[in-house]
Amino acid sequence: MPAADGRRSAQRAWCLYDWANSAFATSVVSAILPVYFARTAAKSMPAHDATAIWGYASALALAVTALLSPIVGALADQSRRRKPMLFACVVLGCSGTMALAFTPPGQWNGLLLAFGVAFVTFATGNVLYDSLLPAVAEADEMHRVSARGFAWGYLGGGLLLAVHLAIISMPHRFGLADAAMATRVAFASVAVWWFVFALPLFRSVREPEAGRTGVPARALPAAVFRQLAGTLAGLRTRPDLLRFLIAFWLYSDGIGTIIKMATIYGVEVGLKDQDLMGALLMVQILAAPASLAFGRLAAPLGARGAVLLGIGGYAGISVFAFFLERPWQFWTLAALVALFQGGTQALSRSMFASLVPRERSGEMFGFYSVSEKLAGVAGPVLFALVTQATHGGRLATLTLLPLFLGGAWLLSTVDLERGRKAAGTAG
Repeated sequence: MPAADGRRSAQRAWCLYDWANSAFATSVVSAILPVYFARTAAKSMPAHDATAIWGYASALALAVTALLSPIVGALADQSRRRKPMLFACVVLGCSGTMALAFTPPGQWNGLLLAFGVAFVTFATGNVLYDSLLPAVAEADEMHRVSARGFAWGYLGGGLLLAVHLAIISMPHRFGLADAAMATRVAFASVAVWWFVFALPLFRSVREPEAGRTGVPARALPAAVFRQLAGTLAGLRTRPDLLRFLIAFWLYSDGIGTIIKMATIYGVEVGLKDQDLMGALLMVQILAAPASLAFGRLAAPLGARGAVLLGIGGYAGISVFAFFLERPWQFWTLAALVALFQGGTQALSRSMFASLVPRERSGEMFGFYSVSEKLAGVAGPVLFALVTQATHGGRLATLTLLPLFLGGAWLLSTVDLERGRKAAGTAG
């Protein structure tokens, strides 16, 4: 197979993993599980308490991921075994997702435990998946390939979510007893979808350090922590990389909180399930072309300019959410999220990839994940605390505004060209 054809095949397989695991992010994390948790598993508690508990559970899962991510990334760099480690994450993540389907209704603590296992392995696996981007794309292709991955993810996640909406809203037509049973079937289908569509990556994408021998197993622990210590010390000598990570920490905090808390906040303010999940399906449909459009915006505006545009959009969204009362407002909010979400995340990922040396991409994407996950800890916890203190989530939406503004300011100070030269990825 010619080299160009092989690279295109690897890129398709890499993007297909986004198609595979986005079903978990869309149907489980964003759309179905928060509603199921509030309506069924936690129906015995007040609505604002269910919102707060969901926020705390999300934060705990993210905190565990934040601790694991740099260690897993460094281990992948030292062992040269990203793909086997990613496969283990896929198996565990799919198992945790399948466990959601078999947790009895009303056992909200068991439901959160299964969610925690699935989410931690999903998010940790994404560190390894992201670190494979330099293996499938040259420096001048990264923005486009990264945006394409997000677009495929939105399409795949949206397609399966549409099926889920059909079976949950009309369970009897599918031979199911009620919406709760249909929801558990939806969880099981996510596990199968994730596993099946992840398989092409393991066949077509090569290890970035193919042909190089990893550190022997007995020496791995010392090598991993030596590399982590060296990277932490080295961040001081890479001011642009460090500044980007802090900026990403700030604005990713706001984005992640909106993604995780929007649906359960909608339940709290009295919106119907059809509006909540229908609007999220619309996000999936609109976000795919929006992600591709953002990838193209990187040419005239630069990747940083396009991301700053997205952050500005999210700042407006956080203010708009404060006034949320009616279904049409939630649909409008969802449409705005669709315009900015995928492109902002995709270009952030490719910008970061251009700032790190390829031979340390696993570890560095671990630190990237730490920035994202620690942000995800802070946002939901703050949202939950304000929700409990005020007996509602309305004021909590405004806590996100300073994070977007601070992240945008700090990102505007990053010298991307200097950072690329320091990483040896300029080209």
